[in-house]
Amino acid sequence: MHEVQLQPLLERHSRRHLIPGAQLAVHRDRITRSVEFGVQHTGGPPMTRAARVPVGSVSKTFTAALAMLLVSDGDLDLDEPLAEYLPAAASLSERLTVRHLLSHTGGLPSDSDEVTASTLSKHVAECLRRADPLHEPGDGFSYSNIGYSAAGHLIEVVTGMSWWEAMSSVLLRPLGVEAHFVVAPDGVHDTVPGHAVNPERHRVVPVHQSLTLVDAPAGAVAASAIDLVRLGRMLAGEGPTLVENAQLREMRTPVDGAEPFGMADGWGLGVALFEGGWFGHDGTGDGTSCHLRVHPESGAVVALTTNGSTGFAMWHELARALGVGDYDGCRELGERVAATPPGCIGRFYNGDTEYSVQPGENAPLRLVVDGEPFAELTLYDGLRFRMRDVDTGDTSQAGRFLRGSPGRDIGWLQVGGRLARRVA
Repeated sequence: MHEVQLQPLLERHSRRHLIPGAQLAVHRDRITRSVEFGVQHTGGPPMTRAARVPVGSVSKTFTAALAMLLVSDGDLDLDEPLAEYLPAAASLSERLTVRHLLSHTGGLPSDSDEVTASTLSKHVAECLRRADPLHEPGDGFSYSNIGYSAAGHLIEVVTGMSWWEAMSSVLLRPLGVEAHFVVAPDGVHDTVPGHAVNPERHRVVPVHQSLTLVDAPAGAVAASAIDLVRLGRMLAGEGPTLVENAQLREMRTPVDGAEPFGMADGWGLGVALFEGGWFGHDGTGDGTSCHLRVHPESGAVVALTTNGSTGFAMWHELARALGVGDYDGCRELGERVAATPPGCIGRFYNGDTEYSVQPGENAPLRLVVDGEPFAELTLYDGLRFRMRDVDTGDTSQAGRFLRGSPGRDIGWLQVGGRLARRVA
């Protein structure tokens, strides 16, 4: 990892991407350094070392670490069917395991549009009953928030506590982290708000977090960069011994069949795998972007929190400057193609979410998600494409079309690690 001056690095990139506030923490050689920039919200107090930012899907790594702690203690079995823990759940639970949930290989849709339950137990039961699996458990990778809601409910069943209570008392407190959540049964905690950033219009607008209680295990943690480093140090085997080394190694071992194209080079249990032996997770809340990387061989940990929606593009630049393992799906795109391959245009579904691929205006194709313009698509060899985000202009994300089987018509779309099945 490169030795650089952190404060000017953070300030330069934050200003470039119109980020109101950010925290950057770097742990190496058993020493943690942290710097902050800007404000917690427009016109508000300075961003401090202790400010808690909604970390979005980095929450999944917290949930996975808590589950693996229970595995270490012998209270949870990675390969036991969910039906052993949730006997009242749908028949799908007879084929799903905890390993499938933590590695996104269970075939579960990403989200449910019809959330009527107010508890994790009822929500998980409804989702498993209504789910139209994308594939058989273990046969592929599709990023799933529902899967992490199910993992959170399993934690409740095993511990006899709510997910929030278990997260606070079993994992966070021993790590020395004060629990803060975007949404919790006892009300909203004091967290840094996010901001929608439009670089083209030079516009920065505060936004509210919209997460529901039943999605908490997938995205409700609010943390500082220092808090993320504490988690990363534990996952690297430095700090409190909460998860045994055997389970820590299992977390960062690539799972067979997990191909997270557009997100990472591989996937373990609750963590993405990156080049150079790094692992971690990225997360976006409403108007926030946060990132964690861990290098177990050297013990290095890097964490970034931002309260701006352009933080993802900023992270890519910081990772390069720091020499941190990151993922660039665009490096695999090959040669650009002029003609649109047959079968790309149409509708694709992941659960209740509709991905509509339509002829584009400024690019060959455009992607509309649930009726809202999402990205412009530029096509490359191998049915792959680069996406240009219509809100931020970011072009660092890639996706692909997949055939149902070799030589068959296009049957799938993969965006953000999520599979969507084509419908006539």
